[in-house]
Amino acid sequence: MFTSMTGFGAGSAQTEGVSISVELTSVNRKQLEIALRLPPQLVPFEPRLQKITHKHLSRGHISGTVRLEISDGETVVKVDQKRAEAVVEKLRASAKKLQLKDDLSASMLMRIPNLLDVQTLEKKSDKLFQTLEKAWLDALEKLVEMRTKEGCELAEDLTNRLEALETMLTKIITQAPNVVSKRRKKMFQGLEKIGIENLEKDERILKEIALFGEKSDITEETTRLNSHIKQFRSRLHSEEPVGRELDFLVQELLREINTIGSKANNLEITQQVVAFKTELERIREQVQNVE
Repeated sequence: MFTSMTGFGAGSAQTEGVSISVELTSVNRKQLEIALRLPPQLVPFEPRLQKITHKHLSRGHISGTVRLEISDGETVVKVDQKRAEAVVEKLRASAKKLQLKDDLSASMLMRIPNLLDVQTLEKKSDKLFQTLEKAWLDALEKLVEMRTKEGCELAEDLTNRLEALETMLTKIITQAPNVVSKRRKKMFQGLEKIGIENLEKDERILKEIALFGEKSDITEETTRLNSHIKQFRSRLHSEEPVGRELDFLVQELLREINTIGSKANNLEITQQVVAFKTELERIREQVQNVE
């Protein structure tokens, strides 16, 4: 399905005193990046969550927040004794050096980061992960659903913009035959103004004028533009992620239309080139959000 890279999804799961809630947000990014905020008890499961996410998404920056609530079960609190002693020793040494009052108390220990480790003995890792996985998949499903819905809207918008490009290209193609003839005519007029006579009989000059005039031919560029637009439209119905392909096609479209603008010294074509590039820039902005 044609999908966007923007979305949101929330999920939750409960089992025997454990409640887990998950929130996922997604924004555009060239690659798939996953940034998670997990409670300490769930950090060991991060690689598994990463693997699950990679199976469902291919591009975008995914931010995930997981909350864990434990309502029962035997718990035990472990204190990092060595860390506590080291911190207290350094604080007292600093207080002595600065001639400050040594008023350290047990409550100060609570302010030491990572000093306390709360563990639930009855919650086995496999059961905990099953609950986490259920909540994660619930949120992920809703995230994908939102990305798909927005992708459908993007596809519709891009389809309309492609039709606008085709209309402009048709006008350029209509004017294309006049480009070479007008260029040759101007060259003849220019040579006649500087006093060169009997141009029709000078094969060398005629050949040079013909070659120079051919440089203004934009047939190849319009053909490639038409092909790129058709390829772009076909990708809108792809079952695979196509964001990178569309980005490449936009670059190719821009390259061809720039070439036409530089080769065709024609007011009508120049106006269409400007309009084409303006619409193409809007398409480029939309493509940046396609998975």
